[in-house]
Amino acid sequence: MTAIEIRSGTELPARREDIELHTDDGLTLVGELALPLSGDPVATLVTLHPLSTHGGFMDSHVLRKASLRLPALADLAVLRFNLRGVSSPRGTSEGAFDEGEGERFDVKAAMDFVASRGLPHPWLVGWSFGTELTLKYGAQYSIDGAILLSPPLHRATAAEIAAWEGNGKQLVAVVPELDDYLRPDEARERFASVPSIELVAVEGGKHLWVGEQQTRRVLDEIVARVNAAAYPLPTTYDV
Repeated sequence: MTAIEIRSGTELPARREDIELHTDDGLTLVGELALPLSGDPVATLVTLHPLSTHGGFMDSHVLRKASLRLPALADLAVLRFNLRGVSSPRGTSEGAFDEGEGERFDVKAAMDFVASRGLPHPWLVGWSFGTELTLKYGAQYSIDGAILLSPPLHRATAAEIAAWEGNGKQLVAVVPELDDYLRPDEARERFASVPSIELVAVEGGKHLWVGEQQTRRVLDEIVARVNAAAYPLPTTYDV
């Protein structure tokens, strides 16, 4: 058995399946489900990608690396998909970008898929624009919690944010120290209506989490909440 170093492009073993999601307003969205190679997942990440008008899609690097690593390293299921109107090498989801309004059907389609497959302990993981969808629509679903990566808080209303307090779901915000839109001190003020939130300020972090060090930090923060037994993630893998 040989230990390989986990690098930026490392793809670890998993069962990968191209999937389609079907929305209540008649659209077909394309995506991928990655599962542990053997055995059942201990929890499920439902990922919501950054703004497509600024290059976000299901392959945005943190989400792609979550799917490439976490089934093997943390026994997690990882669901990624293109929101309406978004293209990637996997294909193009039907529809058109709707400023976060029609995307509520996309979130529901993903959660319906998770329920239909019986995937355990779902968590929503939103990044940037994906955090807006998480905050606006996620609280109504049967999830263990939600993790917000670089939340800009441009679209979620004060009432939608406040609805997360006391709803029995864990809310975690991972906020970069050097974010372009919302930094830790302001985030504490904006999330004041959710005193139970766990706000993680990442020193030196930036909105796009560029670089292997920042990516690993984000994936570690996710795993620490979703499957603490697998934290911290290893930097090597035995093959």
